Amino acid sequence: MDLAQGLIIITSVHLLAAASPGPDFVLVSQQTLSNGKRAGLLCSIGIALGLSVHILYSAFGLAAVIANSSSALWLIKLLGGSYLIYLGINGLRAKARSGEATTAVANQTALKTIGLGFLCNALNPKAPIYFISLFTIVLSQNTPAQHLLIYGIWMMVLQFAWFSFLTLLLSRPMVTDRFQALGHWIDRVAGGAMLLLGIKVLVSRTS
Repeated sequence: MDLAQGLIIITSVHLLAAASPGPDFVLVSQQTLSNGKRAGLLCSIGIALGLSVHILYSAFGLAAVIANSSSALWLIKLLGGSYLIYLGINGLRAKARSGEATTAVANQTALKTIGLGFLCNALNPKAPIYFISLFTIVLSQNTPAQHLLIYGIWMMVLQFAWFSFLTLLLSRPMVTDRFQALGHWIDRVAGGAMLLLGIKVLVSRTS
């Protein structure tokens, strides 16, 4: 398969995967509605960077090992599920903010917000199977290393583009004005969703 065909397949499949509701979607929505456009965009950067973890182990053939090793997949599920539960509990404990508190949260460090997105994506326990499935379609033993690099960078660009679009959509004044006073309830609802996702990850079968 040539580079152009591979990019077309990756674009169509990965955009559908990114747009489907999941931990990344919930986290970006919560950060944008509660903390503003800046937080949503920084979180989107972190999520895009989190893909680099999956791309690297896929490039070295570890995706196949993880997908076929119950112990490795169990460890990923444990880490990913536990992190989602941690985010969920923090969200459920959210309290109504005063004006000063809201400003303080909106101005949280860029590194911390990027880190939230990075960990949310990097610890996604469904990623190994997804990536090996996708790369199995577009890669072969004769695929040049530079093609894999291009595929990986392009997937990160698509990921960032989608969540940036979501952030800009949710940060429109007509949306933020309506949700501004309900920020702590948004945190709680998103936290509940994260908690349920984390529990589902932990109790689901590895096979």
